[in-house]
Amino acid sequence: MSSPTSTVEPLNAVEDRYGGVRVDLVEEHMDCDVYVPRLKASISQWRQQGVKGVWMKLPIRHAHLVEPTVKEGFRYHHAESDYLMLVYWIPETPDTLPANASHTVGIGAFVMNNNREVLVVQEKSGAFGAKGVWKFPTGVANQGEDIWTAAIREVEEETGIDTEFVEILAFRQTHKTFCGKSDLFFVCMLRPLSFDINKQDSEIKAAQWMPIEEYMAQPYIQGHESFKNVAEICSGQSKSSCSGFCAVPTLSTSGKKSYTYFNKLQIQNKKNELGG
Repeated sequence: MSSPTSTVEPLNAVEDRYGGVRVDLVEEHMDCDVYVPRLKASISQWRQQGVKGVWMKLPIRHAHLVEPTVKEGFRYHHAESDYLMLVYWIPETPDTLPANASHTVGIGAFVMNNNREVLVVQEKSGAFGAKGVWKFPTGVANQGEDIWTAAIREVEEETGIDTEFVEILAFRQTHKTFCGKSDLFFVCMLRPLSFDINKQDSEIKAAQWMPIEEYMAQPYIQGHESFKNVAEICSGQSKSSCSGFCAVPTLSTSGKKSYTYFNKLQIQNKKNELGG
């Protein structure tokens, strides 16, 4: 006698490189009474095939399928604006599916003109909104955005100043920040290509070019070690006593364009060795 699931068509799945499968529900609509039997049949088939992890991507139009998916043993992994990703580890062995992304990437932009004035802003809201602190333009890198392009974009958005990337001067890691995630924050040195400020009215209260000594003398900067350290590194670089990391175009193992950041002195030394 055939099993109840033997005549039910399994869900379409694509094998991944780690002994698992990925399911993308591309159908415009699927009722629960159709979906649940297909899901049960799929799990049975995957178990027989020795599949380990299952990645189930449910577009927002299939939000009604979340509860029945969870009832079959799936758990949330991550969500974006248009889908929810659920996962299921089938074998009776420790679950080795990778966790959701653990970090966000932030940038701070050190921009200084030929008069040793740095570009600073005061924010209307957020952690600095009521403190009256002048700070470097900052922001968060978008998905798929390189660190250096994020820095250029944030400066242009907040101040209207066009810049070009020079190097990364410093970075820090902090934990339990936005939504409990860890944060990697990169301080980027940019060279100004324009000088007339046109501030972003929605987020920025004020923006100006400020002498770097005046910026460093602010009580808030002097009273917070991380800000003070960054200010000293930036000041040192402006006097050519420090060397940061510059972006070198490379290719990943999968052939995708990426950037590797090397210390400028290392690159220069290598060029000298090669007679460049």
